[in-house]
Amino acid sequence: MTSQVSSPAEQADGTVLGEQRKAAGGKDVRRLNRVIIRFAGDSGDGMQLTGDRFTSETASFGNDLSTLPNFPAEIRAPAGTLPGVSSFQLHFADHDILTPGDAPNVLVAMNPAALKANIEDLPRGAEIIVNTDEFTKRALAKVGYAGDPLRDGSLDGYSLHPVPLTTLTVEALRQFDLSRKEAERSKNMFALGLLSWMYHRPTEATERFLNAKFAGKPQIAAANIAAYRAGWNFGETTEDFAVSYEVAPAARAFPPGVYRNISGNLALAYGLIAASRQADLPLFLGSYPITPASDILHELSRHKNFGVRTFQAEDEIAGIGAALGAAFGGSLAVTTTSGPGVALKSETIGLAVSLELPLLIVDIQRGGPSTGLPTKTEQADLLQAMYGRNGEAPVPVLAPRTPADCFEAALEAARIALAYRTPVFLLSDGYLANGSEPWRIPDTQELPDLRVQFARGPNHTLQDGTEVFWPYRRDPRTLARPWAIPGTPGLEHRIGGIEKQDGTGNISYDPANHDFMVRTRQAKIDGITVPDLEVDDPDGAGVLVLGWGSTYGPITAAVRRIRGTGGAIAQAHLRHLNPFPKNLGEVLGRYEKVIVPEMNLGQLATLIRAKYLIDARSHNQVNGMPFKAEQLAQVLKEAIDD
Repeated sequence: MTSQVSSPAEQADGTVLGEQRKAAGGKDVRRLNRVIIRFAGDSGDGMQLTGDRFTSETASFGNDLSTLPNFPAEIRAPAGTLPGVSSFQLHFADHDILTPGDAPNVLVAMNPAALKANIEDLPRGAEIIVNTDEFTKRALAKVGYAGDPLRDGSLDGYSLHPVPLTTLTVEALRQFDLSRKEAERSKNMFALGLLSWMYHRPTEATERFLNAKFAGKPQIAAANIAAYRAGWNFGETTEDFAVSYEVAPAARAFPPGVYRNISGNLALAYGLIAASRQADLPLFLGSYPITPASDILHELSRHKNFGVRTFQAEDEIAGIGAALGAAFGGSLAVTTTSGPGVALKSETIGLAVSLELPLLIVDIQRGGPSTGLPTKTEQADLLQAMYGRNGEAPVPVLAPRTPADCFEAALEAARIALAYRTPVFLLSDGYLANGSEPWRIPDTQELPDLRVQFARGPNHTLQDGTEVFWPYRRDPRTLARPWAIPGTPGLEHRIGGIEKQDGTGNISYDPANHDFMVRTRQAKIDGITVPDLEVDDPDGAGVLVLGWGSTYGPITAAVRRIRGTGGAIAQAHLRHLNPFPKNLGEVLGRYEKVIVPEMNLGQLATLIRAKYLIDARSHNQVNGMPFKAEQLAQVLKEAIDD
């Protein structure tokens, strides 16, 4: 039996309730256009794995999605405490979406700390599934609850589902020869099964995943699968859940092709491999592990079959030193790090500027200063990337906008490094690195040709007719110097950090030569060919919102909300931050107001004001979390109405 709703009802959070029908078991099935779910618990409760598996099933189902993993910096924070809460938020829909969502429709809280840490983010009416087994007096007191929120009426404005997840899991695994503690570890799979039933997610791939993950421990694999199925069956049979929900596959206005779910760090690693293949060069990564960049090292180490060589160095300085040596030897060289590591690498980056060798510096930004917030996101390394070296040492800077865009940004960074013989900064951040979204796997025919020509022989003739090799004789189009592989007969040349003489590369202390070389290196960066900035302005607006990096999703979602209510606003997003697109000044001059949202205290806005004398207005956030779309929409509306 199917009952039609006369007209879809738009809820306060934007969720549209569509048709409702009865399932075979007699329970209601309600169709939604989007859902935001947050799994939360101790860092040892497996919330990241649970969220990742739910995301994988959602991607295979065909929904558009965006995720926000959020976890403590400590490997194992104190159990049951607020600092120890780990969460995973997933936004999935039947249409194109851009962010992990502002506020969850559903919270799965595995203990009191998870509830208290996340309750303020929930709108009234949201569903809360709590593991009642963990709501003991001691656990409640540990996080400052004077009473039991499940019984004192403080959650009356929500749809509360008390479920003894631990007890039900242990009971479901009674047939296995496991201790109670071992059985309890599968409660996240019970929760995953329950949520998979609630939202009609596929189950086969998760069971295959568990069998593969615990291939060497078949009893553990069987226990996790049993807990997963028990959670599904509980949802199907209990009276506590009278409604399940459907979110149809996305009607995507994107090119046809094969899609997969991908995180920013994984997309970046794949982009680096693709760049090395398109350049026909071996890929070398010199790196020291640091959150949140370490995943790139882990992933690239798996791909020796593509000519990838990874070197885990003893520190940040050794990592970039090895990478620069690999660049000298003819490899596509990369070093990965986060903000504190960039500070340590700065001297060698300056050396790479002086040597004029291609080198990719991948900075996955995080909250600072110093150790700061290792697992949280920030955009505060832009000025460090631009100017954080001694002397005039210009370096191109790029930033991807979404997790999937990290692939394209890696290719573009490699293009610039190889064509112009320069180190290049690629600024991602923790939000992009750990977040995920669908990505269309490109055909190799779509990828750019990045092949380069190494120096083959003499390139200069002396007055006496002698042919010699000058390592700093430049290409007149790009100002790039020749890339000479060491050991090539006739191409012997000196390298080092002391200033070089123009052309010959010999050591030079001549003031006029130094002035010329400094200006030439700057001119090379200024002359890099980058695409013009594209502006989305269908209504001829007076206000432009200008962003860079991972603010793209929240800004675009906010712009959609403004336009959805009849407002006019223009949007532009920068990938190339040094050099800026040639038309940026002209674009900025068209608008009465320019708003620059950043997860820092106004670094791009500072550059814009200085270069173009534009009164760019900053909107800043440095709380370690991405912007919320509604928050930005309000800021933009105020700018329009002002």
